[in-house]
Amino acid sequence: MEAQAYRGTCLKSVAAHYDVVLISGAAPTREKKFLLDYEVADPADQAALTAAGRALAERHPLAGVMTWTEWYLVPVARLARWLGLPTTAPEALKSCRNKHTSRSLFARHGVPSATSVSVRTEHEAAAAARRIGFPVVLKPAAHAASMGVIRVDTAEELSAAYAFAAQTAGHGVESTQVLVEEYLDGPEVSVECVTHHGQITVVAVTRKTVGIPPHFEELAHLVDANDPLLATVAPAAVAAIDALGVTDGVSHVEIRVVNGRPRLIEVNARIAGDMISHLVHLATGVDLARAAADIACGRTPDLTPTRHQAAAIRFIYPAYSGTLTARRDTEPTGGVERVRFQRQAGDQLVLPQDGGDLFTSRIGYLITTGPTATIAQARAQEAYRNLDIQVAADLQTIPVTREHAA
Repeated sequence: MEAQAYRGTCLKSVAAHYDVVLISGAAPTREKKFLLDYEVADPADQAALTAAGRALAERHPLAGVMTWTEWYLVPVARLARWLGLPTTAPEALKSCRNKHTSRSLFARHGVPSATSVSVRTEHEAAAAARRIGFPVVLKPAAHAASMGVIRVDTAEELSAAYAFAAQTAGHGVESTQVLVEEYLDGPEVSVECVTHHGQITVVAVTRKTVGIPPHFEELAHLVDANDPLLATVAPAAVAAIDALGVTDGVSHVEIRVVNGRPRLIEVNARIAGDMISHLVHLATGVDLARAAADIACGRTPDLTPTRHQAAAIRFIYPAYSGTLTARRDTEPTGGVERVRFQRQAGDQLVLPQDGGDLFTSRIGYLITTGPTATIAQARAQEAYRNLDIQVAADLQTIPVTREHAA
């Protein structure tokens, strides 16, 4: 459900230009219309993935291998190397996946980043937080989607925060450690980049709205083809990709702008989630999914902008945890590109502060476009107001105002 909701546009784009064969942990359903063939195997299991790749290679002349799933980056790169197909080195992708390794490489290459300490126990975390100074951020060294990431403002909050981060970190493959990091106080953006044979092209900057503290839930994104901030953050994104040794593929580089200067959060060596690639396509005309497929097949991607507008996405969250009882889109307003619900009436919604994450709390999203960022955002706000969302609160939770999810 989640993959179809947020990655359907990527698969549709790739399938429009290539015959697609898929390796997936379950038999495809709605994706099947885009596929020539498939194999069922766990992509995180290297042996199973390689066997599935071998089976597909016996039936089809494979031209490239790609993934847009964070957890599969390293196994898929190893599969591509085994098949003799283009890929960034698996070792470089392991460095992207392990945020502690990334921080070390950023420091070695002079890329501005956050002070970071890798810890294994709560005692070590407390000592690191005292050295860095509150507030700090605790996060798993190898995870994704802001899961297990939490801000800690005081020493009294650290014990519960460490338990929260460590629980998620324990499921990591490249590392099970927790990082204690300097809190970067400033607007958060991501830079969408394409690298081919080591040459990096910066395509767009995404401005993010992050909330539901002390967590870092992403509530909205905005891509403006004419965003002046791109010139400020592009050099840092390029330096970070170079530092990690990423040579081929699409990268989603997360940055905070502190006192007007970019500071690196992390490099995700894959297409951005949360429909950001679709926003980039709407705003600039550049198709990042096709670019990733082209690079995987050894072809030079076309990154020529053909549009110069803005596109915004607003995620739909409940004001409090509970049961979704109704959800309805009212009359669409101007500039609404789509409204999608991923939860049905009767579904339980659990916000991060109640032990949930984006997979348990999001009801859906809406996307708007406009000639400028201001207009695209205003249209998103208006469309959001027109939604009819009803949630029955759990007895354990205390309802708050709707602005909590704004």
